[in-house]
Amino acid sequence: MTLPGGFQPVKSSTRTLEVLEALAASPQRRSLVDLARALDIPKSSLHGILRTMAQRGWVESDPTGTRFGLGVRALQVGAAYLTSDDTMGLLGGVLDDLSRQFGETVHLGRLDGAHIVYLAKRESVHPLRLYSAIGRQLPAHATALGKALLAERPDDALDGLLTWPLPALTPHTVTDPDALRAELAAVREHGYAVDREENTEGIVCFATAVPLAAPATDAISLSVPVARLGAAGEDRIVAALRRAVDQVQAARGLLSTA
Repeated sequence: MTLPGGFQPVKSSTRTLEVLEALAASPQRRSLVDLARALDIPKSSLHGILRTMAQRGWVESDPTGTRFGLGVRALQVGAAYLTSDDTMGLLGGVLDDLSRQFGETVHLGRLDGAHIVYLAKRESVHPLRLYSAIGRQLPAHATALGKALLAERPDDALDGLLTWPLPALTPHTVTDPDALRAELAAVREHGYAVDREENTEGIVCFATAVPLAAPATDAISLSVPVARLGAAGEDRIVAALRRAVDQVQAARGLLSTA
């Protein structure tokens, strides 16, 4: 593959990154044969890549030496990314405030192509809660975070981000192109997005984009089980999210004039 400007990626580097991405996307360790088949890399070449990565701590194998997963070096680099990100420092207090107000799960997410990646999380205080993990990647169209950020972009940009047909995570996921565009238009009109059991059945999520860039790349959300939402729950949550965005904008203004 040749990229714009005539740049051609280095094959060995591309393969190494493909291995890292494949292992990161898998909930369990993967065998050499499985990886070779999935990535279309000859087993002899892949074995050398894995041994090199294991020597540097990027990959670990099970006791049999036949199944591979991410190593501690990957965790260290991921943690360094979060530590060095200015947005994390700016929004940490806002996430804490939302968590204290509602006792529900709060997320900071970033748009990454057609997906949302969780950058930060505040856990719900309740046993019944949304399962999630920092670094988890989800289809943007199936989350309130993703829809809040997709709505920041014009409709004609969607085809460059999303691949049709869209996957359905639950029976409630919006997958029809016209229906999604209509929903994004509503997000632009009202200033917030809603995921009504589209990511996880029984969970409703509300999100607003954080305007630190144009178009925004980050959003904050609050997730609550349907059973705890209540008649006035949506209005209270949306009002709190809007106040949170106002706080971020005010803090950003202070930082830019300091």
